[in-house]
Amino acid sequence: MGFLSRLAQLIKSNINDLINKSEDPEKMLNQVIVDMNQQLVEAKKQVAVAIADEKRLNKQFGNELARSKEWENKAMLAVRAGDDELAKEALLRRKEHDAIAAQYQEQWGRQKALTDQLKIALKALSHKIGEAQRKKNVLIARKRRAQAMKSIQETMSGLSDASAFETFDRMAEQIDQLEAEAEAGAEVAEQYTGDILKHRFSELEATAGADLELEALKRKMGLLPAEQPPVGARVASPEEEHEEEELAELEEALEELKRKERGA
Repeated sequence: MGFLSRLAQLIKSNINDLINKSEDPEKMLNQVIVDMNQQLVEAKKQVAVAIADEKRLNKQFGNELARSKEWENKAMLAVRAGDDELAKEALLRRKEHDAIAAQYQEQWGRQKALTDQLKIALKALSHKIGEAQRKKNVLIARKRRAQAMKSIQETMSGLSDASAFETFDRMAEQIDQLEAEAEAGAEVAEQYTGDILKHRFSELEATAGADLELEALKRKMGLLPAEQPPVGARVASPEEEHEEEELAELEEALEELKRKERGA
């Protein structure tokens, strides 16, 4: 029973204490389970030996009973033959085998009781190892969750550091400066290497638009008089139209007279 006691003590030990003392809880728990299973294998071997002994004692007990029965039959044969002395000797031999059978029976009974206890204990220990395996899985899962949470917290702590955000702000300022320099360079290139006349007209149009908007704002505020509606084109009277027709006829007649003179 020593191996079973040691195994029971191992299973009942505080696994949490092992975790606290170990640098790698997961590795330690796996090793504990490996040790438990190895000792369980040894326990099964010991139980198998006990069962074999029980079967051997039972067999020897049966053999002694068979020999006792055999000598009893021989004694009966001697009685039938009228040889009482031979029958007595046969009965003495039967008595010897009966005594040996009784010893084997007692040993077999004790061994059977021990084997039954070992079977029950082995079954209980197998169950406890199964529980330890499940507990190991739970503890490892907890350990991995704790590690993941710790990693996330460390990452968040690093992100909350002001220096990290200052780096982002500094990079943004540098990018703004680069963009401003690029826009300035493009403007200079357009003024001195592009179509200058086109650029001047673009500036004039932009300035004229601003002047018109300013004038409209001042009129809206009452600082300038309201804009007068455009004066329509003057419509000619009927007399003016008649005079124009007469002038046209005179001009046409004059041209005709000139042509005749050139022909003469």
